[in-house]
Amino acid sequence: MAELTMVEAINMALKQEMEADESVLVLGEDVGVDGGIFRVTDGLLKQFGEDRVMDTPVAESGIVGMATGMAIYGMKPVCEMQFSGFSYFAFHQLEGQTSRMRWRSRGRYTVPLVCRMPYGGGVRALEHHSESRETYFAHTPGLKMVIPSGPRNARALLVSAIRDPDPVIFFEPKLNYRSFREEVPEEAETLPIGESQVVREGRDLTLITYGALTQRSLQAAEQLADEDGVEAEVIDLLSISPLDDRKLSESVQKTGRVVIVHEAHRSFGPGAEIIARINEKSFYYLEAPVERVAGYDVITPFFAREQDYIPDVSRIIEGARRALSA
Repeated sequence: MAELTMVEAINMALKQEMEADESVLVLGEDVGVDGGIFRVTDGLLKQFGEDRVMDTPVAESGIVGMATGMAIYGMKPVCEMQFSGFSYFAFHQLEGQTSRMRWRSRGRYTVPLVCRMPYGGGVRALEHHSESRETYFAHTPGLKMVIPSGPRNARALLVSAIRDPDPVIFFEPKLNYRSFREEVPEEAETLPIGESQVVREGRDLTLITYGALTQRSLQAAEQLADEDGVEAEVIDLLSISPLDDRKLSESVQKTGRVVIVHEAHRSFGPGAEIIARINEKSFYYLEAPVERVAGYDVITPFFAREQDYIPDVSRIIEGARRALSA
């Protein structure tokens, strides 16, 4: 199997789905001639032509509105927001039209649309380029919210998202775009949307995370094992909505101690919902309060200061030790 970066794996998913299904098309700002700002769509224009790889005006609401119409009429558009922080201009379309069409039409119409968005910090970008606001979309009925953590699951989840009959918001962690490689099979591979993965088995503590912070949580788990003799179980959510709370409950009932790690702001973030689910289903198994290691409740800083904002390995370990000592 070839070892690919996340950028290359996502490009593979787009290419293979476009080859297999003529209704799949790509649209967005600079996705054609320039191959996307991160070169995720590189080479697609040359292979599939401008009828299926469409450079659009700088108008996010127009991109999503056009993609929604295409999806209703039988196409499978994959639209790109250059950065998730630009998607707020399209939120009216996503919330008011895209997410509601199945309900509004009583099932007559579906919207098989994927909206790809690079998200998160770590690349020294400008303001509006590094947010982690997945809660906006996960809170919206009718939208699915998917966040891969590495090349292989990014490819598999994107294929599943393209084939899904409903709209999927697909967050891509920029920090992981080219930071490591994984073996990715050439043959088509999918992962179910709404199922998490246990990426490290453990008995003493559960680390719940997703996206770019999955790698940091795994590093923290290894350090905890080496320094404290603690075996931490690490769960990669992969999907925020729907949320796989069954797997979370199984792990909590085994370990009794939990740390939730995410880049999004702490207040009203995904961690709060995860804690609520744990309390509803596994409260009496908890040996200590659930810890959250999250982004701070400030505007995401840019340039080098973002490193103090994004949870790192040391902050994750500190949260784990608090949970273990309580």
